[in-house]
Amino acid sequence: MLPEFLDTSRIRKLLFLGPRGSYSDFAKNIFIEAFKLNCVSTNLKSISSIIKALKDENNEDIVAVIPIENSIEGIVRETLDNLSSLKKEGYKIIAETTMGVEHALLGFAKNKSEIKVVRSHPQALAQCKRYLQENFSDSLIEEATLSTSAAVRSLVAEESEAAAIGSVDCAEMYDVPIIERNINDETNNQTRFILLGKFMSPQTGYDKTSITFSTENKAGALSKILTILDENNINMSYIDSRPSKKELGEYVFYIDFEGHILDEKIKKAFSQIKPLVKMFYVIGSYHPVG
Repeated sequence: MLPEFLDTSRIRKLLFLGPRGSYSDFAKNIFIEAFKLNCVSTNLKSISSIIKALKDENNEDIVAVIPIENSIEGIVRETLDNLSSLKKEGYKIIAETTMGVEHALLGFAKNKSEIKVVRSHPQALAQCKRYLQENFSDSLIEEATLSTSAAVRSLVAEESEAAAIGSVDCAEMYDVPIIERNINDETNNQTRFILLGKFMSPQTGYDKTSITFSTENKAGALSKILTILDENNINMSYIDSRPSKKELGEYVFYIDFEGHILDEKIKKAFSQIKPLVKMFYVIGSYHPVG
């Protein structure tokens, strides 16, 4: 049975990857504005803790915002690994938004030569790797934090040898000076965020559908699925695989493609795919907002 269409009036709680000032915090504001949500926002420290909270509450009045992909670092593995685990509870991706990520070096140092430690989320550190190598000595200590905003919050004026990589908005939020802007190694740095809930988004004509499935561990199993998508003229935009964690050599596949679960060609393709797989779950049909 298909889930009900999105009814934003039911949503009373929104979870996001925190703390305040993280990119997920700013992404959640885009979803709140797009869907006119009147809800309480609660920040949690990890993607896994958000997924656990969804499962524990298992209620249609709760939604969650988490990152799924970065244009530089690629897919967020923790998100991908957790999506198929929501099958029992019936949570879906109901919308997505893409945000430009502009990192800045923040801290209380008067000049960069004072800085001995730079803190941030591992992805932010990786996205500024060249900048750090070119501007600091090999003795620079890179400290990983749960989020960019956690790194910024950790800074104190008396500790000028420590700096953080974070957003300009976060610097303003926590009143931390900006040492240098635009330190991304790549200027076109974007992160895609998804909104999860127990609803289905209606057809818009510019939808995307995400599915996850597992096949028998034998030659040609995945090829048959891809052939079905091709024969039904379905344009695939992304494919990935992750270990099933059940058996060595067994994988769970993730595919994004254009279209909505209610499109006739997609319903036809699903009817052909389901007899060929061990597990099949539609993670959502959704469209971009913001």
